[in-house]
Amino acid sequence: MRTTSRRDILRMAAAGTAMSAGYPGPLWAQGTPWPTKAVSLFVGYPPGGLTDAGARFISGSMASSLGQPVVVENKPGASGNLAASEVHRASDPYKLLVANTSLTINPHTFASPSPNPTEFTPIGLILESQLVLVVNPLAPARNLAEFLAWVKAEAGTKGFSYASAGNGGNTHLAMEYFRERTGLPPMNQVPYKGSAPAIQDVVGNQLPCLIDAASLLIPFINTGKLRPILVTGSSRLPALPDVPTAAELGVKDFVVTVFVGLWGPPRLPADIVRKANTAMNAALSDPAVGKLITKNGDLVGGGSPERLGDLTRDNYRLWGDIARKGNIKAL
Repeated sequence: MRTTSRRDILRMAAAGTAMSAGYPGPLWAQGTPWPTKAVSLFVGYPPGGLTDAGARFISGSMASSLGQPVVVENKPGASGNLAASEVHRASDPYKLLVANTSLTINPHTFASPSPNPTEFTPIGLILESQLVLVVNPLAPARNLAEFLAWVKAEAGTKGFSYASAGNGGNTHLAMEYFRERTGLPPMNQVPYKGSAPAIQDVVGNQLPCLIDAASLLIPFINTGKLRPILVTGSSRLPALPDVPTAAELGVKDFVVTVFVGLWGPPRLPADIVRKANTAMNAALSDPAVGKLITKNGDLVGGGSPERLGDLTRDNYRLWGDIARKGNIKAL
């Protein structure tokens, strides 16, 4: 009969602690060799979008740095929840998550449980994108003052509608946050299944305006199909140097970005975090990768895990407040 050693007892106690904390799966000891096989980057969206692009921007260079394949695995569904839940549940250091701001929004807007973003282990920020408030060129608004007057006039008569990339998503909440900060009356949100159809309907003047990521809107702005009113970052975008920030125009406490980051499962050991962060930063320092990220107005990320951790916590609090105030739910 095998005797239970003190080491066995400590190992079982540690496992029990992990389970009681809500983190299923194996615990990985500090100093465990990593990686010794392929690493998967789980993306909760189809190929071709901003989050998928973020994963592919870093995967090749990370593979070279780590000496093992780094494979992008698309698991679309539920606004990224399927992929996030897989990484959270597996607690596997070979399953990392590339996600966007929706990771911090979903727990507040989805009826079904969503992983708490603060439970993931932050590895690093891949990219950020400011939002841009745009209108159709036929709209009677060329600046913020005219936009606000137009919305108030329309809302007081027939109502004012705007397009969003989806109910309960970041473009919906960002517009509601903007409405709150500018004192606008309630507006009618018209949700679409993604940014592309929403943008196309504003270009076609089926709806008058929307707010969305700069990288998605700049091609339409540059061709005159959309008119920018403001950007939502703390400084002007180099790609749109003539478009003022909301703060410049007197909108207080309205600095909003969408971001794509790299997270590990809960309680990922610090040495694995360091290796993954170093490999990600090496990828982002490649001028070719930087050019791909910045060509349409996105900002290169990088830096420490703490930078992403702070961004995650701040956005989780912010969007929770906005969702509760507006009683916003994903349908």
